[in-house]
Amino acid sequence: MHHIDVRMEKDVYDVNNAIADENARHLKDHGIRAFDLLGAIGSGKTALIERLVPLLKGKGLRAGAIAGDVYGDDDFQRIIKQGIPAYNANTGKECHLDAHLVEHAIEHLPLDDIDILFIENVGNMVCPTDFRLGAEKRIVIVSSTEGDDVVNKHPMMFRDCTIGVINKVDLAPLVGANIDRMEADIHRYNPEMPVFKTNMKTGENLAELLDAILV
Repeated sequence: MHHIDVRMEKDVYDVNNAIADENARHLKDHGIRAFDLLGAIGSGKTALIERLVPLLKGKGLRAGAIAGDVYGDDDFQRIIKQGIPAYNANTGKECHLDAHLVEHAIEHLPLDDIDILFIENVGNMVCPTDFRLGAEKRIVIVSSTEGDDVVNKHPMMFRDCTIGVINKVDLAPLVGANIDRMEADIHRYNPEMPVFKTNMKTGENLAELLDAILV
């Protein structure tokens, strides 16, 4: 028989959410708006940060980032090439960031030099869903190369996020992915979610996406 200790699970979430609320207050005290980026490995989370940093500079806004990965610093190295402050948060065996890890990461950032903080979660479509970090919005990114059934396989991710991004739309014909089906699935699980279809190589729809993030 499979036994689940519901009380223990609730305690874990309660503690995490309390720290997430404190993270949100701490960032707000420094005038920082934080946004959580979620999606599978290779969906385009790091590429999105790379693309949005120059657009933010054009608006007179200073970006920072927390790069969450199980191991290594590949994404972190890409991000700091944009000339922004960042922190590499390795989770070890954990498949998601949690609020305590983000609290620790925030301690290593020059908060007075940041207006917009991107929190790039670990590449996973399941585990990050239940762990709030203190961000004001959660942006979920999927790509055509994951298959057009990816949304239907991960409904909780889309029910719990604020903005949806379907990336690599240029590759959809090559992999046989139906972008319309992906968008329809998103709206089936979250009818109010705005959805942006992007191509990180050309910058398609990224300015509109940034406006929706900042609104």
